[in-house]
Amino acid sequence: MTTAVLRHAQPLLTVRAPVIAGLATAGLFSLVIAGVALFGEANTAPPAARGGFEPVTLPQHTAEAGHDGLRNDHGADERPIRFLEPEDHTDASLAGVRDGFGGSPNSASASGHAAPSAPGGSDPADAEARHAASTGQANPNALRTAPISGLTEPGPGGLLPVIGPDGTRPSRAYARPFHGDPAAPTIAIVVGGMGLNRTVTQAAIDELPPEVALSFAPYTENLQAWIDRARAAGHEVLIEAPMEPFDYPNNDPGPHTLLADGAAEENGRRLAWLLSRTTGYFGVTNYLGARFSASQDALRQVFGTLEQRGVAFLHDGAGRRSTIEAAANATDVEYAIADRILDEDPSPASIDERLLALEALAIQNGAALGTGFAYPATVEQLRDWAANLDMRGYQLAPPSAVMARRRLEARLAAESQPETPPPSAAPRRTASADDHAPAASSGHH
Repeated sequence: MTTAVLRHAQPLLTVRAPVIAGLATAGLFSLVIAGVALFGEANTAPPAARGGFEPVTLPQHTAEAGHDGLRNDHGADERPIRFLEPEDHTDASLAGVRDGFGGSPNSASASGHAAPSAPGGSDPADAEARHAASTGQANPNALRTAPISGLTEPGPGGLLPVIGPDGTRPSRAYARPFHGDPAAPTIAIVVGGMGLNRTVTQAAIDELPPEVALSFAPYTENLQAWIDRARAAGHEVLIEAPMEPFDYPNNDPGPHTLLADGAAEENGRRLAWLLSRTTGYFGVTNYLGARFSASQDALRQVFGTLEQRGVAFLHDGAGRRSTIEAAANATDVEYAIADRILDEDPSPASIDERLLALEALAIQNGAALGTGFAYPATVEQLRDWAANLDMRGYQLAPPSAVMARRRLEARLAAESQPETPPPSAAPRRTASADDHAPAASSGHH
């Protein structure tokens, strides 16, 4: 019976043993706490430091320096440690070594003035500008500063272009050099009306690729400064010659407009004034002029003067193509006629369509030439269109390069002819745009 009772009580003992042990421990701890409460001290505050210390009196000049009784560990009789700053409080630097991207007292510009310091961190634009200044060139795309010696003579409004003693023509000297792939479809662009709107002109200079040529209105204020700025950014430039439209004088291009029925002497005087307004341009382009370009006699006079002075002519494409070609061939002037006007409708969608048409002409003919006006939409669309042009298999070229290409093609075509042309027909200096390209019947803008 005893064995049976133990067998049934074993589970209860297994469970209750830890409980009993825990209760016993708790009771013992309670007795200890009660004993401390009855027989211990009532003051249970933490122990406090006993004794005191004497403040150390520092020398007067040290106290004035703002140091608060610092002492060393070698004894009370020794002098306290002093932290003194040097009288000449300057940062250490190495002579001739720049410590940052900004200027410093040790760095100076080429003119001897200290360079401005950057607020902090690197400034790539400043570094590029300093590198360009050290190499003597502000922009790797910059063209030669105008005027070039030997290519000018005094005129009624300034300097007139002339062919140099060694035969150098302004049309070549002021053109942008180009070394492209002759097998790649080539596109050239001219944007006109520069100088009339300061904001658009500056945007065209800064944002358009340097291969895009800019033509300037002759009435622009500070015209030479604008042309110098454009050439410094790499753009070759043209000067615009106002020519008579069909609705003249209701639509007046301005003073010194070349007139279709004007006297040769008067038109010559006006052209000389226009050409002497500035220098640095490789060619002349028309502003309006639908009626003027229909007069072969008037065109021949202008083209003859340009040829004598070594200046090229680029027509915007709004006119009678056959009349322009005949007058150009008769005077042997360097010339080209644009294939498309990009912004007769200055909406972004229409400009994009004209640019696509220009690409198609470049594939078909090897090269294409387009013209536009200084509309904000024109500059913006051209900027975006040209951003990835090379990835689409095209190359952008300055108009002077397309003109040279067409001259070469025309010469090769003439040499391949089995028969010699009649003596009355002068050799063609350049080839025009494709014959089937439509030409507008009214002046540009």
